[in-house]
Amino acid sequence: MSLRYIKYLDSVDIIIPWMANIDASIIASGQFGLVQEFGVGIETIDIEAATHAGVWVAHVPGSISSNADSVAEHAIMLMLMISRHMASTQQSSKAEDWSAKAGIALLGKTACIVGLGDIGTALAVRLKAFGMRLVAVRQHPERGALPETGIEKVYGSNALSEALSITDYVILCAEYSKNTHHLINQNTLTAIKPGAFLINVARGGLVDRDALETALEKGNLAGAGLDVVESPTDSLRQQNVIITPHIAGITDVSYKGIASVVIDNIKRYARGEQPLYTVNKPDRPRCFVS
Repeated sequence: MSLRYIKYLDSVDIIIPWMANIDASIIASGQFGLVQEFGVGIETIDIEAATHAGVWVAHVPGSISSNADSVAEHAIMLMLMISRHMASTQQSSKAEDWSAKAGIALLGKTACIVGLGDIGTALAVRLKAFGMRLVAVRQHPERGALPETGIEKVYGSNALSEALSITDYVILCAEYSKNTHHLINQNTLTAIKPGAFLINVARGGLVDRDALETALEKGNLAGAGLDVVESPTDSLRQQNVIITPHIAGITDVSYKGIASVVIDNIKRYARGEQPLYTVNKPDRPRCFVS
């Protein structure tokens, strides 16, 4: 959030950030009592500072808003596009070059879903219908996976490289934090099965972009589908890579579902009630003052 907006915070009860950092200085500059994310991610909010100041922090879980379903669909689109060389195929068709490059089918391939929250679960259910073999990696493997996902095995985070070694498609659905920064790096990319594809529909910081470029240039990876990337480069675009501008969750059903929860939480806060889907619990919550 730009410093020029701080002067307006005295008259604000609720902040709805849109790709803005809500840090301790912002929280200390106003009397607002609720930071309501318009979506799932809360990594740009200083939750500790908010809690100390009496500010609720709430988000909208993907399973509630249909956001998870929308992101899962987008992940599958990226998988299909890079498997069928869609970027180069589009260029060939524009040049009226009808020579066909054989694509790769999802049927019978192994997909590893990294992160088994709402998005990962929604994705697994859909990939099962494609006849894929499914494995997953999650921080707490003892939680397993829901039976309807068809996931055969759940690995712990410490066994990521083992899971990647048997995988044709790696799909990142994990939360981003300082512990998962560059989760996909030179070492993990070396462990990935040669010829595999990487999909990222989570956060750009999960992937070391330089290491990804190297893996693509050397042919260790066959392609990548990225809805998020730290910073795109021309050399990255020259590979079998599809990049979309963080739009996986931007659909009619997702926005309708998110907006419904946000409106409900605004009303709850105005009535002096605890908002839904909070991620903290202040001892002395700030009150609605407008």
